[in-house]
Amino acid sequence: MGFIKLIRIKGLLDIKEEKAEFFMEILKNFPFVKVKPLTPHKAEVLEGIKEAVEQVNLAKQEKVKLKSTRQLLDEL
Repeated sequence: MGFIKLIRIKGLLDIKEEKAEFFMEILKNFPFVKVKPLTPHKAEVLEGIKEAVEQVNLAKQEKVKLKSTRQLLDEL
């Protein structure tokens, strides 16, 4: 007997504003999809986190050099 593998995917979509309402209506018609719009503030915070993670990953690959703690504090 085979096994059924269940995959749960969570993601953040970047959709042009003029198409967003249409796309959300489509998603709402699928009973297996939960739609939870983000506030502009939360979307901005998530985008900032995403960019930070990308920078850390590039630093790990030695493709960019991150600023030191001293450099960051001096900018404040």
